[in-house]
Order: sequence, then structure tokens, then C-alpha cells
Amino acid sequence: MEILIALIAAVAAIAPTALTLRASRKTRGEVTADGEATRNATAEAVDSLGSRFDARIDDVRDDLDEVREGLSRVREWQAGHDAEHLIIGQHPHPRGEN
Repeated sequence: MEILIALIAAVAAIAPTALTLRASRKTRGEVTADGEATRNATAEAVDSLGSRFDARIDDVRDDLDEVREGLSRVREWQAGHDAEHLIIGQHPHPRGEN
């Protein structure tokens, strides 16, 4: 008899909770829609991040091109300056080269 009373009490305690959970569960369609929305938001975020990353790479490439151009101008100046020193007969070589 005590077991029967315990079982009835347990069912009485669980029943309202089970009914609430059943009512609050999403349908398969709602879950699918939520999943699609999450996938779309994630894809948009990844695309945005990829675009920003590509733009940053382009900026770095532009910076490197500017550095290369500047280095080329310095080398041209050095060559002209060395030639001036050779023409005027200054020895040793301006940068210590033989």
C-alpha cells in the first residue's frame, strides 16, 4: 500500500511538469527554421570576416609596394652618389667596399 501511495504521489508531482514541458517544446518545423536562421547568420558573419580579411591583405600588399618603390629610389640615389664619388676620385669606396 505504501508503494502505491508513493507511486501516485510521484505521478502527481511529475504530471504538471511533463505537461508544461510538452507545451513548451518546439515543433520540428520551428527547430528547422531556427537552425536555418542560425546557419544563415553564421554564413553572413564568416563572409563579412572574409571580406575584411581580404581588404586587410590588399592594404598590406599596397604598403609593401610602397616600401619597394621607396627602396628602389634609395638604391638609385646610392648608385648615383657612389658614381659621383668615383668621378671625383675619392678613395676608398664610400661604403668601405674595395
